[in-house]
Amino acid sequence: MCGIVAAVSRGDVVPNLMEGLRRVEYRGYDSAGISLVSQGIIASRRAVGKLSALKALVAEEPVSGMTGIGHTRWATHGKATIANAHPHATDQVSVVHNGIIENFQELKAQCQAHGMVFGSETDTEVVAKLLDLALAQGMPPFDAFKHVLQQLEGAYALAVIFAQDDGLILGARKGSPLALGISEDGHYLGSDGLALSHVCHQICFLDEGDMAVIRVDHASIFDAQGHQVSRSAVPVQTGHAIVERGPYKHFMAKEMHEQPDVVGQTLSRHVDPSNFEARDPELIAELAGLESMSLIACGTAYYAGLLGKYWLEEYANLPTESEIASEFRYRAHASKNNGGAMVVSQSGETSDSLAAMHHAKSMGMKLAGIVNVPQSSMARDVDILFPTFAGAEIGVASTKAFTCQMAVLAGLSVLTGRARGHLHKDQAQNLLAELFALPRLLGDVLKIEDQLVPVARQLAGVKSMLFLGRNIFFPMAMEGALKLKELSYIHAEGYPAGELKHGPIALIEEAVPVVALLHQEVQADKTISNLEEVHARGAHVVAIGDEASLAKVTLAGASLIKLPPCTKIQAAFAVAIPMQMLAYHVAVAKGTDVDQPRNLAKSVTVE
Repeated sequence: MCGIVAAVSRGDVVPNLMEGLRRVEYRGYDSAGISLVSQGIIASRRAVGKLSALKALVAEEPVSGMTGIGHTRWATHGKATIANAHPHATDQVSVVHNGIIENFQELKAQCQAHGMVFGSETDTEVVAKLLDLALAQGMPPFDAFKHVLQQLEGAYALAVIFAQDDGLILGARKGSPLALGISEDGHYLGSDGLALSHVCHQICFLDEGDMAVIRVDHASIFDAQGHQVSRSAVPVQTGHAIVERGPYKHFMAKEMHEQPDVVGQTLSRHVDPSNFEARDPELIAELAGLESMSLIACGTAYYAGLLGKYWLEEYANLPTESEIASEFRYRAHASKNNGGAMVVSQSGETSDSLAAMHHAKSMGMKLAGIVNVPQSSMARDVDILFPTFAGAEIGVASTKAFTCQMAVLAGLSVLTGRARGHLHKDQAQNLLAELFALPRLLGDVLKIEDQLVPVARQLAGVKSMLFLGRNIFFPMAMEGALKLKELSYIHAEGYPAGELKHGPIALIEEAVPVVALLHQEVQADKTISNLEEVHARGAHVVAIGDEASLAKVTLAGASLIKLPPCTKIQAAFAVAIPMQMLAYHVAVAKGTDVDQPRNLAKSVTVE
């Protein structure tokens, strides 16, 4: 983990490597490094901390070359130290790696038996040592590479340079993504298209088990059996502007404010706003014909899926389960006839979600995906793809990708309900009209930010918070708690408000903040009763809701955040943004790293 960039070019590749690493910063990292090979000599520069530390080191100790690799590391094996930072180099090779080599201890022992000494705690270094052994036996680089890959168990994306051939880079992927980029001046490898978008005009994504051989003037791809294959190339669609903050202090702030536009775009790609009909009715018919659905995801996407369960059951009368991907693949499942599995992911490369998806396929389930990266592994492997159109999301904490996932799930629920005969045409059209009013509503919601800033400053010093909601606000409460944890490092839990008496109320003491989500159509009266209970025990109540609900909150000292008027299906969207803004401003007040919170990665490509 977590970002790879590799380049072979007609000029010095250091600027493109550094820019590529800047573009994968959003994935999360705690160290960074580059290696160059020139005239048979490999030179590396590695630094702990932000990319600025590596840039300073390269400025102080310059290095150059026309072939090189770069990496941003998020610690998995070994702490964040220079010794553990990538690339891992010997005199003969230098390696960057995303993933986890599960049998590295066994392989390390084999290398040590040959007298090899290790300088790091990482699993990646064993790849470099194994390549050294193979090269010492007289194998050419590609044969040595294949020989080593056959010994590796686990997940990897690899890029390797060789002292004996300074115009060659070899790459491979298994369980972790890798893209090959094509430019006018050479060829590139990257963890994703964004890493290469500043220099490449086309990219192709390696399939599972693929190996890549790149030189300045040509590139070849081989499958796991060693046969040369062709993979389709697609135009690069993202340029320099996508990784600039513009007038915003953080990418997260920019992305929060993009939500009205991207939610509208996402809805319009799936539903024709002129007649509220599905743009692809055949896909909706496939969903409508299913007898059950499992929504599978991790993190924030799981909460979108849990919300989708409420909507699919209410609007489509489709029995639905929301599943945590890392649990789904390891537990026994009751047999289901004609069931579907819909995987929800921003990146489309989340390791647990991909594994759960393949497990669902082995069970005979129809596979669908809600994915933000249309060329990702998940997007390519599902039977039915429902892309979101959030654009590149740089902030580690998901904002616009989450609300676009919600938009797809809400729209699909209504369209499927109409196709299943559960909703009348006018009911479906009214609901879809409410969804298409979201861009205006979300624009109005963004205007309440000034109400949230003083509340956030009050909350910045607390040690724990509780988020409460009922019905569709239960998953939103959990998402609000997650956002606060991710950004501010304050302990927070999201609970169904009705569960308060069954344990969480024991946490309430003087000044503990309790955030409640209210709407007149979502059991507001019952939730307000819960607020009276916690207020009586000294809690600081923060209520986010519509005007009708907030009028009933008469608790002394309560902070009331009023939403613009909204309907029930709009309400989950309306509360999403205030919780994002609340977490954001608490983090800003505390001075934490908003865009790259500690210990977190944007794309979790290992288990």
